[in-house]
Amino acid sequence: MNKKNIISTKNIAIVGLLIAMSIVLTRLASIRIAIGGVEGIRIGFGKLPIVLGGFILGPVYGAFIGAIADIVGYIIQPIGPYMPHFSVISALNGFLPITILHLIGGEEDYQLFKMAVAIGISIFVNDLLFLPYSLHLLFGIPWNILIIPRLFSVPVTIVLYTYIAHVFKNRNVIQFKQNHQRFRSFF
Repeated sequence: MNKKNIISTKNIAIVGLLIAMSIVLTRLASIRIAIGGVEGIRIGFGKLPIVLGGFILGPVYGAFIGAIADIVGYIIQPIGPYMPHFSVISALNGFLPITILHLIGGEEDYQLFKMAVAIGISIFVNDLLFLPYSLHLLFGIPWNILIIPRLFSVPVTIVLYTYIAHVFKNRNVIQFKQNHQRFRSFF
């Protein structure tokens, strides 16, 4: 597969749209709970366009969408100092779900269970491990304050993201990437 098929006008437009959607949903349509003077918990749909970007365009585009959405979102509405840790975590939100789905063999048919596993592992790793670790490391927020509220929000997020992604796929609202060759072309 040549680069013309990977970087196209259509893909650039989709990337821009998903970045804008992520920024708007994260910054304007989220509930924020401050812990220790910094944003500790954010409940919303800001990661959904990033996850969908990975499903639609592949893991590299998903990671790009996540990182750029976080950086531009910070420039538009900074909350505390810029920390690249959070941009990396945001990039992982786009990279991990499609990569995990590919590894468990669910990329061809996007079965509900396999999508739930891929999205669930990704959100679990990012929201219950990497994000609390970064907040604890950078700001010294105690683990129990970081983990306990997430134990309630993460399962809800997993169910909602899986349901929305599955509905989008079944109703042909968006076309998910179906070609393993395209996945391998990024690596």
